[in-house]
Amino acid sequence: MINAGRRSWRGGVRAVAAAITAGATAAALAACGGGGAEPAATSPTEGGSAPGFPVTIDHAFGTTTIEQPPDRVVALGYNGSDFVLALGVQPVGVRDFIGSFDEDRRAWARDLMTGPAPEKVGGEEIDFEKIAELQPDLIMAVYAFLEPSDYDKLSQLAPTVAQPSRDTTATWQEQTRITGKALGRSAEAEELVGAVEERFAEAAAAHPSFAGKTIAVALGEETSGTYVLEPTDLRAQFFTALGFVNSSQTGQISQERFGLLDQDVLVLMGVEKEAMLANPVFAQLPVVREDRVFYAGTFASEFNGALGFGSPLSLPYALDIALPELAAATGAEEPATGG
Repeated sequence: MINAGRRSWRGGVRAVAAAITAGATAAALAACGGGGAEPAATSPTEGGSAPGFPVTIDHAFGTTTIEQPPDRVVALGYNGSDFVLALGVQPVGVRDFIGSFDEDRRAWARDLMTGPAPEKVGGEEIDFEKIAELQPDLIMAVYAFLEPSDYDKLSQLAPTVAQPSRDTTATWQEQTRITGKALGRSAEAEELVGAVEERFAEAAAAHPSFAGKTIAVALGEETSGTYVLEPTDLRAQFFTALGFVNSSQTGQISQERFGLLDQDVLVLMGVEKEAMLANPVFAQLPVVREDRVFYAGTFASEFNGALGFGSPLSLPYALDIALPELAAATGAEEPATGG
């Protein structure tokens, strides 16, 4: 259950996203007109391109040009639905989020999902036939890890925006800006990025105990060891954005090497606390005995779901869950919040 202390995510960032959505709805209603209203203005296609269009976006497989504001968007990236929702667009198709987290009920996006439920267009595999049935005018695949053959098939169905590079993963800021450009909402995207970055800056300033502390962010497994995320992993960057320093010991760590997990703070994702504590080697680590561990639960937990989505909607939600846990792990008092 979300307690009162975790409801602050409904503040600044949510207000920005809601305002963007409201503005998009108002524009649509104005275009439709009403009883006794003046006839709608000439549509963009009658007098040329809409303001700001066409737009051309570079990506790993070349360039994509979007001629008009898209109306039927398929969010093919694993987290892409959050990004288009945050910018006021209801996707007609979405990629199934891999794993045990129930993305259809994610709290941070629920209020923005006002249209018909989008169709699922695949999970581990892309359902090209379903995408074709939806007749999209834009396919957003920034976080879809496309292969060249995938892109070739998709680009025959609609303008497709792929990942910026095959070598690196776009940060949430980059993905927000790319999505904003594709939707003709770059100004709104910048506002959203600024609001989330401000939220992280405020959290870091309010928790000076985080600064410079080494942190190991690990995917836990009670029998076969753990995997400590590299600094380039977007989930690890959530914590370094708060002032922590990523552990230099990364990659697969067997039980015999559990001592490498003994950093200033340890974050364990994907496994229950009780299961890990049943391992006597793990239980005797100083970081464990001194309660410097944030147990984030299984991958079905709200925190792990929010961190996995890594969007301007989900990250503030994840912050509200993580900050009290991280404050406790660093031996600091959680700052009192108003309201």
